[in-house]
Amino acid sequence: MLTPEDAATLVGQYGLWVLAPAAVLEGPIVTVVSVWLARLGMLDLRVVLLMLVLADLLGDVLFYALGRGLLPRLPRALRHRFGLHEARLAALAGHFRDNGPRTLVLGKLTHSAGAVVLVAAGMARMHIGRFLWWNLLATLPKTAGFAVLGWVLGDAYVLIGDWLAVISGAGLAILLAAGGLWHVWRRRVSA
Repeated sequence: MLTPEDAATLVGQYGLWVLAPAAVLEGPIVTVVSVWLARLGMLDLRVVLLMLVLADLLGDVLFYALGRGLLPRLPRALRHRFGLHEARLAALAGHFRDNGPRTLVLGKLTHSAGAVVLVAAGMARMHIGRFLWWNLLATLPKTAGFAVLGWVLGDAYVLIGDWLAVISGAGLAILLAAGGLWHVWRRRVSA
C-alpha cells in the first residue's frame, strides 16, 4: 500500500501516468487515494474522475474479453470438466439476454463478484454495446461514492482499504451462500 509520501512523489513525477494503470487493476482504493490527492491540489479533480471511469471500464472490458476469448480456446474436455457444456452456455447466454443489466449492476456493486460476472458476460457473448452501457451506468455511482469517500476521508485510505476487503469478502460469502441455497432448493423442486 502506498504511503501518502510515496503517492505524492509518484504523482509529482508521473501524474496520471501512474494512477491510470493502478485504477485499472484496483479501482476503489485508487479512487479514494487519487481523489484525496486532488483535494490536496496535486491533481485536477475533473481529469481524475474521467480517468477513473475510463480505467474502470477498461478493466471490465478486459475481463469481458477474457471470457469471450478464452472459452473457444479451452479444449472441449476441460470445458466439460468446468461444467461449460453447450446447454449450460446456452442457459448463460439466455440469462444475460434476459437479465444481463441486473446481473452486471449487481456484480459491479458487490465488487467481490464483479470479475466472475464480467467474465461470464463475455462467455455468454453479451453484446459489447449493451455490456458497456450497463457497466457505465453502474460505474458512475460506484466511482462517485468512492470519490466522495476519498474527498472526505481520503487520509484514512489504509483503513478504508481494510474495510473494503472485509465488506467485499462478506458480500462474496453472502452471494455464495445464497447461490448454494438456491441450487439446493432448485434440485429439491425438480426432484
